[in-house]
Amino acid sequence: MLNKIIILQALFFFFVLSSTAQEIPKLMEMEHEMTEVWEPEVKVITPGDKYGDAPSDAIVLFDGTNLDEWVNENDSLPQWPVKKGVVTVVKRGKGIKGPALIKTKRKFGSVQLHIEWRTPAKVHGESQKRGNSGVIFCDGQYEVQILDSYNNRTYKNGQAASIYKQYAPLVNASKGPGEWQTFDIIFKAPHFKEDGSYLVPPVFTVLHNGVLVQHAVKLRGPCVFIGMPEYQIKKHGKGSIILQNHGKPVSYRNIWVRELTL
Repeated sequence: MLNKIIILQALFFFFVLSSTAQEIPKLMEMEHEMTEVWEPEVKVITPGDKYGDAPSDAIVLFDGTNLDEWVNENDSLPQWPVKKGVVTVVKRGKGIKGPALIKTKRKFGSVQLHIEWRTPAKVHGESQKRGNSGVIFCDGQYEVQILDSYNNRTYKNGQAASIYKQYAPLVNASKGPGEWQTFDIIFKAPHFKEDGSYLVPPVFTVLHNGVLVQHAVKLRGPCVFIGMPEYQIKKHGKGSIILQNHGKPVSYRNIWVRELTL
């Protein structure tokens, strides 16, 4: 008897829902205006004249004239030389005492970053010992690797445009030693739970020389040389963008950033 009641109830609801579904189009005739959003208007900016030029809402971090936007890791004045519109890594011992990497004075969360870089034309070493540097976000947490990866085999999650030790690039888009290369990086900063674990993990999209090489990859934790990233997550906020010093004379130019709300 119970089974018959359940079947009858199911049939009843089926017929009710079927008849209701047929009536919906008559009750809700859609007009095109109902899906048009007019306010608030989209913010207007002026794009650069050509690829690589900073748009009007960008913060220019290096325009080839000075390092006013940068400091050493101990907050002293940076000692990397600026010549002919280019700044070049100088390793410790060559006029530099103490900390040798440089970082932005400003703190950033989610950003779009454009940066142009060049590894030395004269090749020395192989694997990780050739033209090694990096662009690092949030005070040293998350790194996009810079390396001379032109005819230079290394571990693939450590080559140029890798998210260091986590994601190899989709392709190797490297130019040859001594040639200028570009990174266009979209970085989405993480959000944290109360316990310090990720609520939303950090996410990277990277174009290397205009080629998509990282597509919305979600990080497991910070980029570390030794160990598993999951076990080294530490809750953090905005942080400096760092240019790494591995003692290789990697050069940089035309660096700008746009702050994003993601």
